[in-house]
Amino acid sequence: MIRVVFFGTPSFAVPTLEALCVSGRRPARVVTQPDRPAGRGRRLRPPPVALRARELELPVEQPARLSDPALLERLEADAPDVAVVVAYGKIFRRRLLELPALGCLNLHASLLPAYRGAAPIQAAIAAGETVTGVTTMWMERDLDSGPILLQRETAIGPRETAAELSERLARLGAGLVVGTLERLEKGELTPRPQDETRVSWAPLLTREDGRVDWTLPAAAIADRLRAYTPWPGLTARLWGEPVKLVVAAAAGPAPRPAEPGEVVAVEDGRLLVACGEGSALAVERLQRPGRRALPGDVFAHGERLAPGARLE
Repeated sequence: MIRVVFFGTPSFAVPTLEALCVSGRRPARVVTQPDRPAGRGRRLRPPPVALRARELELPVEQPARLSDPALLERLEADAPDVAVVVAYGKIFRRRLLELPALGCLNLHASLLPAYRGAAPIQAAIAAGETVTGVTTMWMERDLDSGPILLQRETAIGPRETAAELSERLARLGAGLVVGTLERLEKGELTPRPQDETRVSWAPLLTREDGRVDWTLPAAAIADRLRAYTPWPGLTARLWGEPVKLVVAAAAGPAPRPAEPGEVVAVEDGRLLVACGEGSALAVERLQRPGRRALPGDVFAHGERLAPGARLE
């Protein structure tokens, strides 16, 4: 079997690490990012890959820099055929890309060349896509531009959030990585270049992405809500204070003409909010910071919210 080292950091990478071990391709070394402050106490917390790798009794490295000479020396001593890379979170420089005998194999959570970048799952949902998938490719110095090895498609559920889709794609991708290595070992892989005319991008999300734009059609707002769950969420302002949309769906045309962001009705446990192009968003659950999420009608009663009020 092929000799592997593994690079990964978040929970998305854990199923692939586990699948490698189950398939008999236990990584000679696991490289993940350093512990980071997390939670209210800001205590240092190991990344999910570090925790799982130690449970699997694998050697773990958490370098501050991938260019660390001592790290590179240890990796060279491992003599890997392939580095398997899943959401590591840092750019690989030339020496590291060329260190494994056959190269660095990356799992990307889109059907490349669509949605190159840091947030492909969120970008696909926000764009209203109904199909996505996972891709294995050989890494190059340019971001997500390398030759494609294998791909696998899956449908996106009409109400599926980024968190839910990420969990599914992580499992799907784990199987694809093992399948790619199996074909590589048999000499059955034929890399193909990406079609540069079909490239789209998925940049890193920021908190600013989580601000509701009521001038968009309701369907687009609902897609963004699914895409930005759990982070950064989708937030409006009511009475000058933030309120988070937790569950919402497009509800067809607004029942009456109204300005975007205007509450047009409270019915069936939901707030109907006017959006762009004469559409309405049915907001089923909302949440004030530090409080529990409430059904739309309960929230409206507690806030004394009536038709005509505006969500900014």
